[in-house]
Amino acid sequence: MTGSAEREDQALASLAALLSGAVTDAIRAARGFAGGVYLRSSTPGLLRLAVLAGLPGPLFRPWWRMHVDRPFPAADAHRLGVEVLLADPTETMRRYPQLAAGLPFPFGSLYVPVVGAATPFGVLTVLRPSASDATEVLPDRDRMTAVADELGAVLASLDKNGQGVLWDGEPLCTRPPADAPSSRCVGGFTWDPTDGTVIADDALWALLGTSREGFTGTPEALARAVTRDDPRLLLAALRDTAAGSPPPHPLPVRTADGGLRLLELWISGAAPAPPYRVSGVVVDPGPGPAADGAADLLPEGVFAFDRLGLITYANPRAAELLGRPLPELLGRPLWEAVPWLDRPAYEDHLRGALLSPDPVHFQIRRPRGDGREATPGRTGGTWLMLSVYPGPNSLTCKIVPMGRVADTAEAIPYDERAMAAVPVGPEADEPMSGVPTTPPQYRPIVLAIALTEAVTARQVSEVVMRELLPAFGGRRLAIYLLQDRRMYLAWETGFPQGFLAPFDGVSLDAKLPGVEVLTNGRPLFFESMRQLAAAYPGIALDAKEGARAFLPLIASGRPVGSCILGFDRSRDFTTEDRTVLTALAGLIAQALERARRYDDESALARGLQEALLPHRLSAHPLVKTAGRYLPGTVGMDVGGDWYDVVKAGDGLALVIGDVQGHGVQAAATMGQLRSAVRAFTLGDHSPDEVMSGTNQLLIDLDPGQFASCCYVRVDPVTGVARAARAGHPQPLLRHPDGRTEVLDLPGGVVLGVDPRAQYPVTELQLEPDAVLALYTDGLVERPGTDIDEGVEILRAALARAGTPHGRPGSPSLSRAADLLTAEARQATERPDDIALLLTTRRSPRGSGH
Repeated sequence: MTGSAEREDQALASLAALLSGAVTDAIRAARGFAGGVYLRSSTPGLLRLAVLAGLPGPLFRPWWRMHVDRPFPAADAHRLGVEVLLADPTETMRRYPQLAAGLPFPFGSLYVPVVGAATPFGVLTVLRPSASDATEVLPDRDRMTAVADELGAVLASLDKNGQGVLWDGEPLCTRPPADAPSSRCVGGFTWDPTDGTVIADDALWALLGTSREGFTGTPEALARAVTRDDPRLLLAALRDTAAGSPPPHPLPVRTADGGLRLLELWISGAAPAPPYRVSGVVVDPGPGPAADGAADLLPEGVFAFDRLGLITYANPRAAELLGRPLPELLGRPLWEAVPWLDRPAYEDHLRGALLSPDPVHFQIRRPRGDGREATPGRTGGTWLMLSVYPGPNSLTCKIVPMGRVADTAEAIPYDERAMAAVPVGPEADEPMSGVPTTPPQYRPIVLAIALTEAVTARQVSEVVMRELLPAFGGRRLAIYLLQDRRMYLAWETGFPQGFLAPFDGVSLDAKLPGVEVLTNGRPLFFESMRQLAAAYPGIALDAKEGARAFLPLIASGRPVGSCILGFDRSRDFTTEDRTVLTALAGLIAQALERARRYDDESALARGLQEALLPHRLSAHPLVKTAGRYLPGTVGMDVGGDWYDVVKAGDGLALVIGDVQGHGVQAAATMGQLRSAVRAFTLGDHSPDEVMSGTNQLLIDLDPGQFASCCYVRVDPVTGVARAARAGHPQPLLRHPDGRTEVLDLPGGVVLGVDPRAQYPVTELQLEPDAVLALYTDGLVERPGTDIDEGVEILRAALARAGTPHGRPGSPSLSRAADLLTAEARQATERPDDIALLLTTRRSPRGSGH
């Protein structure tokens, strides 16, 4: 490893230690059970979870990345520089339905921006038990803010000294801080290596069964007091922790009287670099299943895992039911030791156990003994009931075969045929006959992800129909949107033909459930059609039986419309059902509001782009050109690709460029760059001067975007071409004999990044009947393949296109442009815009020149 790489690793380790200590202090300050810190990354606008304490990282992978524009509290705290306090699930659901939909569990949370020297670095976040009143959380927030301020000051110092304060990797998962030393069973201490002093509390001495008299306050004295076996091992662990490497697991130690104790160490404080302050606790584990072996004799399977998912105990019956030998369970993460638990429905239940104090019960299916997953139509696999009982530091699990559940009055019916027919994939949440069903609450994550991809009202409705209805067993869906104080039907499925027509266009004064949920902001749930008819006498009913849910669609306080879910049979709506459906309604409303803004912005961007792209290219008797532009079809359909042909003295300048991004901003920047290039060209500047001037203009404008560009100035008479390139794909040149090559033009960096960038000029010869092809990367990029492969495909296609002059029947330049873009035009999805500019030159002989 080079010295530079070693320094980078040391800097990253120091940053990780600093962040871990801050998270630990924040969890204590806010009286939480878990927490983390988001840090800015090298990707603009993207935060990454740098440290996660008290929760297993793999179970919370969907929250590892957070864009600052997303409707999440961590994003708001960073973008707006404000603290976000969510005291309970109700407040979370009201303000951040997307978070509540993804984690529909009873917990509160705090988010505090980390800012130093006016630079936002990230966000500290702590998860804590729900509070009945937000005012009781205010002192916790203030203490947590002090931790964030201290961390921000240290990060600002690191940033000023040139140590990059960025995080681009996976989160570092650490243990939560141990409980405060409040009894004789737990004793705590702190060692500050900068002055060498150790401070221990009275509970530690009571736990060790000794006196503080004679204690000299050094780490060596602490090591001798804590363990009789080998104080050197404890001393080494203290020093490793101060250097940034705390032990991953509690250390077993023996006191002077021979008693077993557990020692846990962690980094505390906010020192910018080693040595760090070290805190620790000594715990008396007391009697328990792992200590006295009593649980080994139980007929039920019992196992436990800590808050990072590490299995700490399993009895023989649990190993038998999980299908793994004990040595393959102990000390390993749950999803690694039992890989078939890695399914969305199971993971959502485990998240619930980690985030709420209530026990969680759900059924799991162990695959066949040969390791194959049970599949529809296969009778292999064993159904088990798993009960998870949360604790402050670990979770205890009981596992029994389906059909015999200990401590219950009735056995759960077991139907092997029904079990065998249950799907294994994401569709596994469909109701089963005769057995408890897996709740569909893991679906909100899928719905949330899918809704972020939907950009039109129709796409939003399709997502709701595909993801939400199956999760709750619904068969009917209607979405109404508010416009000019009237409700208009935007989407329907499952209702009798024409049934909803009389309700289309009703005013907000109508006494209808779909209207009233929007006007009063509260959802309505009817468990039967009888209930609906009683609440709204005379209302037309589309069926004799069934339940209905009417949900208000409100985004950021703005009424958007209402959503109606219909079920074929009567059903109960549990508290969890109502909570999740209400949260999902907010999610849908945000997506529909975003779709409305998309339609408005898209129309504006399209009009702007149409006005800015050239309607007629400059011409010359000896030069022919043909251009093509195809907008992307994914997302905002409008981007910043452009091409142009400009008169330059006695010749022509060929230009093609690509502004990063899509939408109005990209189109506006494109128009500014096109105007700048034309102005510099008409001023008879050389290609390098055109590129340098345009680069400086883009930097001065500072739109937060950059652009690639290729500029070629051609002398029509001699065929001499002088080219400059700024981070753009290399042009193609088809020679008159059919030989086609990818040119190798030296270039500079993209425009808008470096004010001192240089753009070298290359001279090349454009022979008569040769074809020069300039294009943007949307024409050659293909998902899952290297861009060079796409360039080679385009080169081969240009070689087959033939010469535009010479032989009778050979294709025109326009026809060649159509051939090169044919595949892209036929594609249903184009992730990016495409621009193409072809140029050919005639021989001066016989042309009048």
